Parts: sequence; C-alpha cells; structure tokens
Amino acid sequence: MTAMTSTPGASRDGRPLLNSRLAEFGTTIFAEMSALAVATGAINLGQGFPDTDGPEEVREAAVRALRDGRGNQYPPGPGVPELRAAIAAHQERRYGLTFDPDLEVLVTAGATEAIAASLLALVEPGDEVIALEPYYDSYAASIALAGGTRVPVTLRPDEDTGATDAPGGAGAGRRFTLDLDELRDAVTPRTRLLLLNTPHNPTGTVLSRAELAEIARLAVEHDLLVVTDEVYEHLVFDAPGHLPLATFPGMRERTVTISSAGKTFSFTGWKVGWVTAPPDLVAAVRSAKQFLTYVSSGPFQYAVAEALALPDAYFTAFLDDMRAKRDLLASGLAAAGFAVHRPAGTYFVTTDIRPLGQEDGIAFCRALPERAGVVAIPNAVFYDHRDAGAPFVRFAFCKRTSVLEEAVARLKSL
Repeated sequence: MTAMTSTPGASRDGRPLLNSRLAEFGTTIFAEMSALAVATGAINLGQGFPDTDGPEEVREAAVRALRDGRGNQYPPGPGVPELRAAIAAHQERRYGLTFDPDLEVLVTAGATEAIAASLLALVEPGDEVIALEPYYDSYAASIALAGGTRVPVTLRPDEDTGATDAPGGAGAGRRFTLDLDELRDAVTPRTRLLLLNTPHNPTGTVLSRAELAEIARLAVEHDLLVVTDEVYEHLVFDAPGHLPLATFPGMRERTVTISSAGKTFSFTGWKVGWVTAPPDLVAAVRSAKQFLTYVSSGPFQYAVAEALALPDAYFTAFLDDMRAKRDLLASGLAAAGFAVHRPAGTYFVTTDIRPLGQEDGIAFCRALPERAGVVAIPNAVFYDHRDAGAPFVRFAFCKRTSVLEEAVARLKSL
C-alpha cells in the first residue's frame, strides 16, 4: 500500500525520520480528500462520519455523566463496569454469546485502537497476517507496526450475482466475493492470524453463513487466531442479519471480536470501542492497549452503556433509515452513469467508473470536487494489488437525506 501524500524527510545524518515500518504510509486518503472538500466547498461523501448527532437520550447521558463527575478522571483500565456489563448483555441478547464482563470484555479508544492493540499483542515479527483486500487502511499500518507480513486475499466483483443498477432501477447490484480456494492457498506454516471485516468496508459485502463456516473450519484446522472487525454489525440490510464469527463451532476460543459505538449511534467523535474474547486473549490485547491510550472517553463510556440498552425499535429504525439512504444514493449514482455495487451492509456504496470512460479512481476522485462538487474515496488505496482496485470509488451515505439529494443532483453533470 503506497502513501497518498509525502512522508517526513531525513534527519541530518541521513536517516529517515519515520520508522521504516511505516515508510509506505503517509497522510491518509481521508485527510487529503476531506481537505479537498473544504477547499472546494464540495459535499463530502468520502469519510464515513454522519452529519447529524445520534439519539438525544444518549447525548444527554453523556452530559449527566460529566455533571455527576463520572469518568472525568481516569476510568478503570478495562473500561467502566457499566459499559462492560452492557457490552456483555448486548452480545448475549443479540447473538447468544456469553462473556464475563470482568475477564472477557475490554473497552478501547474506538475500533482503530482495538485493531492496533490486537495485532501488536498477538503478532510477532515475521508472522503472516491474512487480510481481505480492499481493507481499511489502519489494518496495513497495524500489521506493519507489529512487524508482521500482510498477505492479502482479494475480494473480487462477481458480475453474475445480480443485475447492475440501471438508472432509476432498484437492482440487486453486484457483489464482491471471497474466493475460498484463494484463502486456503494463502495459509502457510507462518500464518498466525486472519484479520476479517464483515460487514466489509469499503465493498459493502457481508460474508455469508457458508463463507464464515469455511473460514471457521480453516482456522480450526490450522490453529489460527482470528480478529474480526464487526463495527457495522447493526448495518446488515438483509436476513439473517449479522452473523458473528465467534458463534461458529471452534471459534469462540480463538476469536477477538471488535466493535464500536460510533457507527451504530452516530457519535464517531467519542471513540468508544471494545473487544470481546476469551480471558487469555483479552489479557494479551489489554497488555498492548495499556501502553497506547491506557484509558479514554470516560464520561462517554457511561453514555454508550445506556445506548447499548436501547430498545430494538431504535436499531430497526436506524437500519431502515440507512437502507433508504443507500437506495437513494445507489440509484442516483447509477443514473449518473456509474456501475453500482449495491451494498449488503455498512454505509458505503462502491462504484465502478469505467462506464464513465474512466479507469484511474485516484485521478477521478482528485478531479471530482471541481467537476461535480462531490468528494469520494478511491478504493485503490485500500489494496496491495492496486490494479485490482483501480476503477472503484467509494461514496458514503451516512448523511442527511437533503445532502444526498443535492449530491445526486450534482453528480448528474457527469
């Protein structure tokens, strides 16, 4: 993965200032494209953050915690007991997974820290980590910091899984699929860990029960650890909904499950994430985490504990709202001439720009703010195999309906 922008130079003795493990990473694509949005006044459908706050009762819970002096000083290292209990209750209520809140739950500074701490704790230099590409950019950086070797297995668009969205049509859309034979072939005696993300950012793919079952069988057969990023667990648009890998046979004892509050409750700035896993895995991750942030988000932890206990009606309404926004943006993108991969999960739509006569997603995204007044993210930056991701561009639909309507209107100029 190549940096999008410049990295620090060299010191007086000629040695690079940046740690060699991070030499390939520069300023993230999100920073670059968000700066373009500000400079051009474009609508930012690049970075995945909502443009409205989440439930008022959750925000007020944070205010109460601040005023009551709860969390204003260092909270407990593993997280406040109320939140750990709420996380355990959520896992049991939703998925039938039981976790001891004292030994099997760890609160982190968002899912990004949970991923970093997990890989720093569990990966030794030289270990191979298999990740499904395209992947969120922090995966590659975290593997590098741990000294591991990333082994990408590429999700590829299947042209035959459904109709391409046509202008004005609903269309099932195409799906990015996992080649299970390629995954099996990627495992070597040096493989330590599988790093998965489902629902998958940026493609919107949700791994099927059959795919997850085969991943579980492979992990058990080769005695692999698995880290699963499940932050979009409440954004699966079709039955049967989210299927945690830890529910599959032989997986609970070897899986570190990661999630967070930001994507579900629309408070991304609070940075409250968590890990659920067996005691030995949680202890290992906590050993690394304590030297990253140690603790964070004290008052917000109490608010997220209340958020996780919201009635099912909240989660249903949240999903319905995002589904409507997905359909609005997907249909608008199709009408503008993109080939659309309608997502089964997350709040991102991946498009193919080749029907527009374009093949370079990076150049297309850099020009798009001036051409159409909209910012998107080129998927190529999430690939080791850049050519595989070159024509794909991601748009976020976690915005107000009026903003999406204006973006769709602007994109018609293409």
